[in-house]
Amino acid sequence: MQCLRYISNTARHLGLWKNRNTFAAAEYMNRKMKGERELCIHTCSMLVAVFSLNLYVAQGAERISHADALRQDSSQQILYTPDFRFRDGIFVNFDQVRQNNPISKSRLISKLAYDDPDFFSKLLDGSDRLQYFDNLGTVQEVPEKELWGYADRGILYIALNDGYFRVNIIGNICHFIASQTTYSNYTNPYYPYYSPYNYYSYYPYYYNQYPGNASTEMRQYLIDFRTGNILDYDVESVEVLLMSDPELHDEYAALKKKKKKQLKFLYIRKFNERNPLYFPGPQEG
Repeated sequence: MQCLRYISNTARHLGLWKNRNTFAAAEYMNRKMKGERELCIHTCSMLVAVFSLNLYVAQGAERISHADALRQDSSQQILYTPDFRFRDGIFVNFDQVRQNNPISKSRLISKLAYDDPDFFSKLLDGSDRLQYFDNLGTVQEVPEKELWGYADRGILYIALNDGYFRVNIIGNICHFIASQTTYSNYTNPYYPYYSPYNYYSYYPYYYNQYPGNASTEMRQYLIDFRTGNILDYDVESVEVLLMSDPELHDEYAALKKKKKKQLKFLYIRKFNERNPLYFPGPQEG
């Protein structure tokens, strides 16, 4: 019975008590070999070895299964590289950009030919609303002014300042250039003096306001790809975006003011290299 008790305790310690066949075999052997202590101990040692081997194999299988799961998760993510291409279509919001899941051409309701190389530039020509089929086949509408942007031939374009502009640098910090138009008006400095010889003096608003010049300038912007926020391309914005990488942020913050201005782009590139951008794996939008 000492042999049986030894086997039982060992099996319980190794978590193999549920293996009733093994335990029954041990009990039978114990009855048959009563009085043969040395042979029983030898048999117990063999059984313990078998138990240990089974436990090792089970734990190994569990580790392999966990590793496979991790590999599967990573395989569902696509690392952004210069060869990455966005799926062509309309992005209603930034979440669709993050998921690389636009409204594809085939779901857009338009009289334009889908193979027209200028499909998107013609579609987005200032139309009030765009129509498309959602995932359930229901027709939906969205004002063009509410679109985030679109992708054409794998290239990402963002809507800003009544236009669409290519996002040239993609990463967790994006960079792009967009035009901005400003207008100035000239006001008659002699207003509100009345002139009896001028009919329009009774309408000073029309008389005293002169159309000014429209000026267009190119400005640089940044996109925080974690939130979709658009920021000016300046030292303050770069410092804010670098905060999620404390080591790199402290390095940049320690620079002198002139160096910070000169090295903005270099630190954006460093950040993107240290914090790579991933997109979900293959899926249809």
